[in-house]
Amino acid sequence: MGALTAISDVKAVTTSSYITTPIYYVNDKPHVGHAYSTLAADVLARWRRLQGRRVYFLTGTDEHGQKVEKAAQDAGMDPQAFTDKVSQSFRDLTATMGFSNDGFIRTTEERHKRACQALWTKLVENDEIYLGAYEGWYAVRDEAFYGPDELVERDGVKYAPSGAPVEWVKEPSYFFRLSNWADKLLAYYDANPDFILPASRRNEVVAFVKSGLSDLSISRTSFTWGVKVPGDDAHVMYVWIDALTNYITALGYPDEAAPEWQLWPAEVHFVGKDILRFHAIYWPAFLLAAGLPAPKRVFAHGWWTNEGQKISKSLGNVIDPVALVEEFGLDPLRYFLLREVPFGQDGDFSRSALVNRLNGELANALGNLANRTLSLIQRNADAVLPEATAPTEADAALAAQVAALPGVVGAHLDRQEFHLALEAIMAAVRDANGYITVAAPWALKKTDPARGLAVLRHLHDALRVFATLLQPFMPGTMAKLLDQLGLPEAARGLDALSTKLPGGLALPPPEPLFRKIEQAA
Repeated sequence: MGALTAISDVKAVTTSSYITTPIYYVNDKPHVGHAYSTLAADVLARWRRLQGRRVYFLTGTDEHGQKVEKAAQDAGMDPQAFTDKVSQSFRDLTATMGFSNDGFIRTTEERHKRACQALWTKLVENDEIYLGAYEGWYAVRDEAFYGPDELVERDGVKYAPSGAPVEWVKEPSYFFRLSNWADKLLAYYDANPDFILPASRRNEVVAFVKSGLSDLSISRTSFTWGVKVPGDDAHVMYVWIDALTNYITALGYPDEAAPEWQLWPAEVHFVGKDILRFHAIYWPAFLLAAGLPAPKRVFAHGWWTNEGQKISKSLGNVIDPVALVEEFGLDPLRYFLLREVPFGQDGDFSRSALVNRLNGELANALGNLANRTLSLIQRNADAVLPEATAPTEADAALAAQVAALPGVVGAHLDRQEFHLALEAIMAAVRDANGYITVAAPWALKKTDPARGLAVLRHLHDALRVFATLLQPFMPGTMAKLLDQLGLPEAARGLDALSTKLPGGLALPPPEPLFRKIEQAA
């Protein structure tokens, strides 16, 4: 097609990339929201590897705090045994969803306790922590305090904005001097305008910080399931300083000579919008107060509803990603979750929408394009790849679109615009289907066989680009397509797109890539 040699803006790089998910509470089994966060991180990590970067992709579980202690009691289990069991279910999800994480952190690990205590000690040395007493409205479920103006009362019970009941708590507590950090955080946001994405979330955080910050309670004496405060065993660290520290624990902190430490600061922390405040305010304040760099970006994604209803255990409509994989296949589910909804916005999970994406875009558009092209090569080109030819005027539009595609997709993924990256690829797939219909290579075998082979080669080149770019989203299926296209393992990175495949390469018979789903009437 001439497109592959024109791709000059996608080059292998040697820089590193540290990408994280939130660490997940072990008070219940994983659901589609957990899969969604980790999928986004997985796709970006796979893309960075395609670029030739050194990548460390971390996920894990948050295992301390009053909420976990209570869940263990309700299950009649010791907290450590309970967290061991539930944490394993999150490890199992990484395998089920095909995630490529390099590390899995648990906050009950000894290395994490050491890191938390080292960070705490550094903050004490820098006069950022003091002992006081706290009283206020506290929600155990949210592990957060709320102001009186944030509460609603029903039937004599006060509730947080999240719907969690609150109780009045008074206890001694260590505090972090967060009130000193408002101006410094605002300056950091100004200097790093893409630190918080999407922009709507950034605006929320900036407005919150401008309204004034109070010092932050960072320890508890009302329960014991947590990391002990150095020098004061009566206190355990509040979950947010404990949980957030996981991101540097995994890189070897406090040993700044550790091999992985050079990966800090993180390129992106992926989080749900409900925990953005902790990641975009508390976490950079802790780090900067300790003399450490803040992460480069915190991206807050939205929530899923189920067929228009809020997801909740009481409604019995929690979406089980394992069941969806079994029903629809792994790669169609991965594709759908990042294709259906603009990343950063709330979205509604609909089975019919998933089926429509699978049947329409994957099976009919991409799958049929691959099968038609490769079947014609089998029949009309003796099952070998035709020689590359320069595009004619009729080929030029698709050739230019395909040539630009890696750069377009890369720019979207740099901003975590997964839906736009997929839309750009699928727009090119649609145009390639239009091209094959107009060019009709099946008819050219009799009238102009040389032109017919040229058309098939242009289509093969386009499919190579599509399959290469879709690897992070659908790794298993795209590996099959790249096999059918005759691509060796060494030629599946972005930098390899600038090298044309030699004509005469033997290609295997194609096999269907996607299984269409019949919808009930």
